Amino acid sequence: MRAWLAAHAGGFSAALKRLSITPLGSALNALVIGIALSLPVGLYLLVSNLQAASQQLTAAPQISAFMALDASRAEIAQIEVRLKQTPRITAFRLVPREQALAEFKKSSGLNDVIEGLPQNPLPDAFVIDAADASPEALEGLRDEIRQWPRVAHVQLDAQWARRLDAGLRLARLVAAILGTLLGVALVAVTFNTIRLQVLTRREEIEVIKLIGATDAFIQRPFLYFGALQGLAGGAVAWGIVSAGAYLANRSLGELSHVYAALLQLNNLTPGDSLVLLLTATALGWLGAWISVSRHLALIEPYIHKSLQ
Repeated sequence: MRAWLAAHAGGFSAALKRLSITPLGSALNALVIGIALSLPVGLYLLVSNLQAASQQLTAAPQISAFMALDASRAEIAQIEVRLKQTPRITAFRLVPREQALAEFKKSSGLNDVIEGLPQNPLPDAFVIDAADASPEALEGLRDEIRQWPRVAHVQLDAQWARRLDAGLRLARLVAAILGTLLGVALVAVTFNTIRLQVLTRREEIEVIKLIGATDAFIQRPFLYFGALQGLAGGAVAWGIVSAGAYLANRSLGELSHVYAALLQLNNLTPGDSLVLLLTATALGWLGAWISVSRHLALIEPYIHKSLQ
């Protein structure tokens, strides 16, 4: 165990030394990786905030059920009982036809015209809040209520909900594709960096292999180097996204005063930050492992020739 720990400590120390030898190059690599990772992470943060905001919208989609004009009070009471017994409904309220007419008079300014009508043309109506605000659930509940007796018409404006849901799904897909592509780019950057290091130290590697060094011993410093480079890039990405959220919140604070509403962009959670750093580290390690394994395999034939 001590030998294993000492070997890994030596590899880690060698990787840190290599990073410190070329500070500018290491910093530029971390910056490139950080900028690449900040794009999908920033999009993920934006989508997460939009999802949270959509769940807290006060203008939640509602179903309006209009009774027949000649529906009696007993028939309206029966519909109330059915609404109370439906578990998919969280709340509802009755808008009597007299109240609806009074509100229409107040909002339309057509008092003279309305007073000249022989009778109230507006029906009694129920405004219903559903437990599930997804478009599919709302449409299913609407179709069910439409079949109830003495319900003349059921109206649902779920178009905005469909658009929001489709937009969020598209944004999540774009974030996943962008994250995958830029993750591959991170692996490629690390691959190229390790390739240059292996080529620079090729003669040294051939010598230590001739005296019995294992592939694991040779690979270890390169793997730690790739992991540390990925970790540094992840930290840069976290800083970029956090700074972007801070600057955005300053602008949103000004809008909050204008619209008298709390507008704020939540930053990455500790869990999200940890996932970002671990993912960047793992991708850096993967790029280093692919690169050094490939080049060690290319060097192997030359080792055999030297031994012969």
